[in-house]
Amino acid sequence: MISVEQAKELVNKNVFPLAIIEVGVIDALGFYLAKNIIAPISVPSFNQSAMDGYAFSFDSIKEQLPIVEEVAAGDTRHIEIKNTEAVRIFTGSNVPSSCDTVVMQELTEVVDGKLIVKDAGLKLGGNIRFKGSQIEGGSIALEKGTKINAATVGFLSTLGITKVNVYQSPRVTIIATGDELVKPGNKLEVGQIYESNTFMLKAALNKLNIDPDIILVEDNKEATQKAVSIGLNKSDLLLLSGGISVGDYDFVKEALEKNGVEEVFYKVKQKPGKPLYFGNTKSCYVFALPGNPAAALTCFYQYVSVAINKMKGSQNAGLSRLNLPIKRELTKKEGRAVFYKAYTDLKSVSILEGQGSDVLKSFSLANCFVYVKEEITLIKENEVVEVYLI
Repeated sequence: MISVEQAKELVNKNVFPLAIIEVGVIDALGFYLAKNIIAPISVPSFNQSAMDGYAFSFDSIKEQLPIVEEVAAGDTRHIEIKNTEAVRIFTGSNVPSSCDTVVMQELTEVVDGKLIVKDAGLKLGGNIRFKGSQIEGGSIALEKGTKINAATVGFLSTLGITKVNVYQSPRVTIIATGDELVKPGNKLEVGQIYESNTFMLKAALNKLNIDPDIILVEDNKEATQKAVSIGLNKSDLLLLSGGISVGDYDFVKEALEKNGVEEVFYKVKQKPGKPLYFGNTKSCYVFALPGNPAAALTCFYQYVSVAINKMKGSQNAGLSRLNLPIKRELTKKEGRAVFYKAYTDLKSVSILEGQGSDVLKSFSLANCFVYVKEEITLIKENEVVEVYLI
């Protein structure tokens, strides 16, 4: 049995980005860039008015300037005016090369076709987005490992880029084991429980833009081995829920061995989620999660999501971490690290009631974990603790 820190290090060392693929920018949301993006043009690509108003040479600001032209957005003409003249201009329009300042129309007066500037605070270059002020052509626009979000899609489109190289998103299969499992909506008999782990894990994967395949399998050695074989052959990541402990009907570990999965580690000194398994084949990573739902979801956040983000090319795959004061004193036994379900307002953190490995009610209210290392037995009120945001 290994420590949490050792387990995380082993996941980090053994998981690598998947293949690089080319996708359209509009389809790249949620992916990570596999190469630096070099700006093919400057943005803006011309001196651009930031206001509806008038453009002119700043040196002539105290004079009444004849308005000799009008420049609308999209006007591609090359316009030259004298230093003592002005042009009517609109937001996004190309500022004539002989103009170096724009005044907003609300701070002007026009008398007999001449512009009077009434902006006492106007400075040279005011209200102009100068060429390359956002980014210069030939420079790095976005670095490898950047996650593509809505703003990224817009920025890439602004550069005229239509396709990008990204890391492939993993194909994931979930296998849930257990004769006691019944799908929600069906009648429960005594001794049966509604199956929740696949729905829970599917929802967690959907948040990572992954739609997994799901296989339900009975507690049977041959059926488990067959399901594992199917999952390994069609997936980059295989998740198993339940059947990884040491009971008479726990066949997952044997099924993994029979299918050639190489164990990286099995069992972690943590609570919940001690019977966590991580292994791999040449083409698939494997996590066998505990059957208890809160334990399974804790392991997903702490280990599986990290592995998925590494596979997708993230440069910072772990959960966001903070150090915050805890509201109440906390005691625990020595020997195992604990991930406590908790809630934070980002100023302090509170441990929630209901910390059992089977309890999802408190988990549904949690927005973070408080992590307490195995050797620590007492944390005093207002003492700073390690917090992982979820």
